[in-house]
Amino acid sequence: MSLKLELFQHTGTFKARGALAVAQNIPEHKRGAGITAASAGNHAIAAAWAARSLSMSAKVVMQSNANPLRVAMAEAQGAEVIIKAPGADTFREAERLVKDEGRTFIHPFDGPYTSLGTAGVGVEFIEDVPDLEAVVVSVGGGGLISGVAAAIKAINPKCQVYGVEPCGADSMSKSFARQTTVTLDKVDTIADSLAPPMSLPFSYGLCQRYVDQIVTVTDDAICAAMLLLQQSAKLALEPAAAAALAGTLGPLRSELAGKRVGMVICGANIDHQSYSNLLARGYQHRDIFGVQI
Repeated sequence: MSLKLELFQHTGTFKARGALAVAQNIPEHKRGAGITAASAGNHAIAAAWAARSLSMSAKVVMQSNANPLRVAMAEAQGAEVIIKAPGADTFREAERLVKDEGRTFIHPFDGPYTSLGTAGVGVEFIEDVPDLEAVVVSVGGGGLISGVAAAIKAINPKCQVYGVEPCGADSMSKSFARQTTVTLDKVDTIADSLAPPMSLPFSYGLCQRYVDQIVTVTDDAICAAMLLLQQSAKLALEPAAAAALAGTLGPLRSELAGKRVGMVICGANIDHQSYSNLLARGYQHRDIFGVQI
């Protein structure tokens, strides 16, 4: 197994790639008004970093349940952070900033430049490990896997691309089953970076075309995978990043047996207390994969 370590990317996640790609394509005459974004955490940090890198201002709207560490990280990148209730209120506030201040909205996962940015993950991975037979990617809104899959299939169409979602935030799985975008009635998962309540047309369209299969995993499996990655690879990861391993050792295990597998490790922005609590939960379920942890 080979790992693509996006946790060492700027801002601690792959999100920097898509946010920068969008920001770089903002017309010069609009850059003075700055950008805005709506996010539970990682995207806000990435959008703030992208804006700062291009000398633009950033006002990011974050949910009131966002991890305080992530709020502090966005502020450290120079952003003004506005806190709103989870859900539609965050997007409404971002829309207001677009209308009232002329800011450019950087979507957290949907759009051509977002997927173009994340395609770099796939290009680099397949160039570094050209004999990959399968790549496993955690899935939230699909911004990461859509770019990764499109790039990998363009270079090596025989390489399989698998997505892994939490059971409690399975919008892409349901989209595949219904062959259209969906909106979930509720979201319930510890993997807050994989928890948008809907799929959207652009990223879903790329996933439908290039992703071979989407599977789901439980939060207990994600916690056990966090523990396994800490023990075996010495990587301290947020739950979203461990979902890929949970899928690899769980529902995809027999399908991937004997293959050269790549796994995208998407991020590591988590505070110490939350991480410790989730590792303890992982220890309670350490036998879930049938391997010693």
